[in-house]
Amino acid sequence: VQLVESGGGLVQPGGSLRLSCVASGFTFSRYQLNWYRQPPGKERELVARITGAGDSIDYVDSVKGRFAISRDNAKNTVYLQMNSLKPDDTAVYYCNVRSSLGYDYWGQGTQVTVSS
Repeated sequence: VQLVESGGGLVQPGGSLRLSCVASGFTFSRYQLNWYRQPPGKERELVARITGAGDSIDYVDSVKGRFAISRDNAKNTVYLQMNSLKPDDTAVYYCNVRSSLGYDYWGQGTQVTVSS
């Protein structure tokens, strides 16, 4: 299993970024995909998740109305569109998938920094 994130960077408050995670090594459409983030000095938290078919989506309260998770099963890719970014959104963002045996796979992470 391999997960490769991209799209992070430095953005001003109120700006937008779109993160991508390209997956390989498993049947992508069968699995829920998750975006986590880890702010500096804090624990990793679940930000958004999407089922294999894309028919169920959840967000942590702090990003509702600002972030949107989506997936393209033909491209083995999951996205996180982040709008109205705030300094508190600064973190390393990780793509995650949990295997049927309960093992968690992670990408290398992509840094998002929101600062003026």
